[in-house]
Amino acid sequence: MATETLQYRFDGPEDAPVLVIGPSLGTTWHMWDRQIPELAQHWRVFRYDLPGHGGAPARPASSVAELADRLIATLDGLGVQRFGYLGCSIAGAVGTDLALRHPHRVASLALVASSPRFGTADEFRQRGVIVRTNGLEPMARTAPERWFTPGFAASQPAIVEWAVQMVRTTDPGCYIAACEALAAFDIRDHLGRIGVPTLVLVGAEDQVTGPAEARTLVAGIPDARLALVPGASHLAPVEQPAAVSDLLLTHFSTAWQDAPTTGSVPSLAPGPATPAPFVPVAPVAEIAPAPEAAGPQPDSRHDRGTAMRREVLGDAHVDAVTAATDAFTEDFQELVTRYEWGEAWSRDGLDRRTRSCVTLTALVASGHLEGLAAHTRAALRNGLTPSEIKEVLLHTAVYCGIPAAGAAFSIARSVIQEETTPPA
Repeated sequence: MATETLQYRFDGPEDAPVLVIGPSLGTTWHMWDRQIPELAQHWRVFRYDLPGHGGAPARPASSVAELADRLIATLDGLGVQRFGYLGCSIAGAVGTDLALRHPHRVASLALVASSPRFGTADEFRQRGVIVRTNGLEPMARTAPERWFTPGFAASQPAIVEWAVQMVRTTDPGCYIAACEALAAFDIRDHLGRIGVPTLVLVGAEDQVTGPAEARTLVAGIPDARLALVPGASHLAPVEQPAAVSDLLLTHFSTAWQDAPTTGSVPSLAPGPATPAPFVPVAPVAEIAPAPEAAGPQPDSRHDRGTAMRREVLGDAHVDAVTAATDAFTEDFQELVTRYEWGEAWSRDGLDRRTRSCVTLTALVASGHLEGLAAHTRAALRNGLTPSEIKEVLLHTAVYCGIPAAGAAFSIARSVIQEETTPPA
């Protein structure tokens, strides 16, 4: 099946070099509106929307790599071979993925409010649970405090309301999929392979992906510089548009690599001060992904089981189990990781939602309710709604007995209330 493409628009002269720009989660390409007049004087600006954002088709992408693949497919269809790249937050993650897997395509890179790992997997999967249960209103209501400084939010209510509306009009399924993509994203061990000139730009008051995450990127990427924007939070391009525009103009005017003229690996040294003229041509070759680092095979039962266990039960649960493991229980935990998670849960025959239904039923039927809280959380993370969990437990009342189901309802209700209550 052909790779999906993304919704996009162009601004600027048709014969200028292409600058690709991507938005953050919950926003649209309009978050860059105040940078476009200046950037479009020098570049052919290509802006894209994330799936289900800004009226784009609601076709969820399951990973950052899939978003990058869709972007590459879109650019291939337009004949865009070589481009500069600018992305905010999740779009910054897309940019680093492109720089790692398609290094010959990226001429220069700017990462705004980005990170090699966004918070913790548990945080983003919990956000997905909240949206699945309550819709996007909780995310819209808390967006101003995540995106803007208090002073800006108080003095610019119209801009804040415009930003909130971007969240409200996003497709919930695509938002949840993007949360899952961010939960799984972690390139901390691969930053040294990014060989393109990179600007890491962050608002000095960003509490989401702030200066600490920016410094991690700068420390890991060989040719990276840090730009700290005073008086700005997460959406620095909206809050401090002039300062951000000036920084971007300077970076892309002075740190643009020439495209390689042969099939050899390009030099990591910065190119000339001005970008070479862009000529639309079809890609001459597909660049293979860089080889994985040596180490344990990722398809081993232990590694597969560890990853699955963390994805389903969450890092906090698995970390607690690991911390409690000692010489007496370590062999048992190894057995659980390899066979429960590396074998049964990793089989392709059932999806995770169905496995959660089976697991909840089995725990009630066997009376092993000590595991029900963890697997109720897992069921929510695996996509079951509270109503569906209720139906599963109602069914167990018929086949497993009223007392067992009653105890299960008590446990599950407590977990669901805890997990699905939106932030204050």
